Amino acid sequence: MDLFVEAFGDLPVTQITGTTAGDFKDLLLGLPATHGKAKKCLPIRDAVKVAKEQGLKTLSGKTAKNHFSRMSALWSILVQREIVSKNPWMKWSFNTTKETDRRCWTDEELVLLSKAQWEHRGISQRTYAGMVNIALYTGLRLGEICNLRCQDIENVQGVACFQVRPHPEEGWSPKSAAGIRLVPIHSQLIRAGILEFLKPDQHFLFPDLATSTSGVRGASFGQAFSKLKTRLGLPAEITFHSFRHTVSTKLRNQDASFRELWIDRVLGHEASHRSQGTMNYTSSIDVRNLQSVIEALDFPSFSMEIPDT
Repeated sequence: MDLFVEAFGDLPVTQITGTTAGDFKDLLLGLPATHGKAKKCLPIRDAVKVAKEQGLKTLSGKTAKNHFSRMSALWSILVQREIVSKNPWMKWSFNTTKETDRRCWTDEELVLLSKAQWEHRGISQRTYAGMVNIALYTGLRLGEICNLRCQDIENVQGVACFQVRPHPEEGWSPKSAAGIRLVPIHSQLIRAGILEFLKPDQHFLFPDLATSTSGVRGASFGQAFSKLKTRLGLPAEITFHSFRHTVSTKLRNQDASFRELWIDRVLGHEASHRSQGTMNYTSSIDVRNLQSVIEALDFPSFSMEIPDT
C-alpha cells in the first residue's frame, strides 16, 4: 500500500481502475529486487529508472503477485461493503518461474574475460581494466567503484585503502550503514598500477564515467559490460555483480586464520549476529587484519593489464 500511494498518491478507492492496477504492475516488475531493504532508498520511479539503466535484478513475479494478492484481499472487502463495484486487482497473471541465480566466475570464464577487447567510445580500455581489477580484488559493488573519488584512497596505519563512504554533495551513499568501510588495496592492484589513476586536481578516480539523467554514475558502463558479456557468450547468471559473489565465496572457502567478521567488514555485509558487542568490534578491527583478508584473494587464471593511457 505504501508503494502504491508513493507512486500514484492517496487516491479515493473508487478512482482506482484496472488501468491503474496495470500501471502499478509495470512499476513493481521494474523495481530493483533490493528496493526497500536499506534504510534509505530512491523514490519508486527513480528506482525503476536506475534498475533499467544499470541492468539490475528486478522484483520477481512471485513478489509482485504477493503485492497484488494483498491489494485484492482489501478490495474484496470493499466490494462486499459495496464501496466499489469491482476488484481491479484480480485475475492478473505473473511469471512465477524460478529466476536465474547469479553465480561466481569460473577460472575458464575469467581467462575468456582477460582476453576480451573492450568496446566503448566514451569509456576507455584503461578505465574498464581498472574497474574490473578492483571488482575482482576487493568485492566492491559497481556503484561503489563508479563513485570512488581520488580523496577516497588513503593511507591508514601504513596500508593503502579505499574509503567507501557517503558523498552527500553528490547525492550518493553506500547501500547500507555496513557499506561504509575501509577496504585495503590488494598488492596485485598496486602492481597493476591502480594508484596511477590518481591525478592532481582530479575529482573521481575514473573521470570518464558519465552520470545518467537520473543521477546514476556509471550507468553506461553497466550497459556496455552486459553487452560485452553477451558477445563473449557468457550465461545470464554471470553479471558484473558476480565478481562480488566470487570474492565472497573465495574468502569463505579459504583455509585461513581470519574471522568471518573480518570478511563481512571487508565486503560491507551486516554481521550475522548484530549484538552491541559485535557492532563495536567490527568498527574497531585493525586494518592489518582486513589486509590479511584481502591478500588471501588469488586468481591465477586472471590477467588483465591496465594500459598506461
